[in-house]
Amino acid sequence: MVSPFSNRNRILENKLCYVIEDAFPVSKGHCLVIPRREYADYFNSSEAEKKDLWALVDETKNYLEKKYSPDGFNIGINCGESAGQTVMHMHIHVIPRYHGDTENPRGGVRGVIPHKQSY
Repeated sequence: MVSPFSNRNRILENKLCYVIEDAFPVSKGHCLVIPRREYADYFNSSEAEKKDLWALVDETKNYLEKKYSPDGFNIGINCGESAGQTVMHMHIHVIPRYHGDTENPRGGVRGVIPHKQSY
């Protein structure tokens, strides 16, 4: 199987992972951190992959701060169809957030279940 990410321009990379812009961004600068090895779920990542994934999450945050000056970030991983995963190649979303991009950001990632977001 050919990864749906393989032909995309890489923004950053390290030994085991790389970063691309999301094809369907939810905000300006939305990026994906992706392992080179193809597997579906974060929980199948090796310790070395986890180290390189999280190193690139940090590098991506720094890159996005310099390029777009966001006011915050959401970081997310969907594991399985019930969690909203549509591409079965593990990836981490790094989503820049901007003041006013939503009426009420309270609850952040809790918004995956809308009636649980506000508390």
